[in-house]
Amino acid sequence: MRRARVTVAYDGTNFHGFAPNRNVRTVLGELKVAIEKVVRIPVRLVGAGRTDTGVHAWGQVVSCDLPARCNLEGLTRSVNSMCGPEIAVRDWVWTDDPEFSARFSATYRHYRYNVLNTPESNPFVARTAWHVVEPLRIWAMQLACDPLIGEQDFTSFCRCPKLVEGEAPPSLARRVFSADWKPVVGDVPGLLRFEIRANAFCHQMVRSLVGTLVRVGLGEIHAGDMRAILVQRDRTAAGQVAPPHGLVLWEVGYD
Repeated sequence: MRRARVTVAYDGTNFHGFAPNRNVRTVLGELKVAIEKVVRIPVRLVGAGRTDTGVHAWGQVVSCDLPARCNLEGLTRSVNSMCGPEIAVRDWVWTDDPEFSARFSATYRHYRYNVLNTPESNPFVARTAWHVVEPLRIWAMQLACDPLIGEQDFTSFCRCPKLVEGEAPPSLARRVFSADWKPVVGDVPGLLRFEIRANAFCHQMVRSLVGTLVRVGLGEIHAGDMRAILVQRDRTAAGQVAPPHGLVLWEVGYD
């Protein structure tokens, strides 16, 4: 057996998230079934990060052990024929590190969130962008990103984790390396994109940030309020959770 690493893209619209879940269709569940049909042995897949129902990915990474004789090019073609077009294997390589883990070896995750800011909808991006009709002040949204940089406690922007009796509550501190809004130049007028890179993310953290930043863009709160929301460490202080379909796990980084 040999450790392999695969980069996967998927449209999460019709999946109940990435991680395996009994009796519902998930991305990792579909991948596992397809891979095992080809290699004819049970495989254990480890993903770099979980994505919720409706969330997409371009650079999700999965690690697993496969027979050393396995032809990765042939395996890629077979899996793509069974799982496409909703799931696509972009790259499959052998790793030199037998202890490599898509999850625990990762040094950063990079997410994108798309917002369509036009009076009318656009059917060609309806599955991948949140449509906000009211005009957004992108300069204010950019200013509001500044307090997010560095190591912060993101309790105000995370879904409260389940507490285990007898154990300390898990830390919701994360280190954000970059965060910014910018207009997307191309064939889709009014498309805005939020990009954020951090060592890790809490559950619903990116979508909670986007929901609050859109409130800044609408003028409902000020850019300077972001710092105050952070230090409150209270989920009710932040804005709504943005819809899942605008979010994409874009890249996972490794040393």
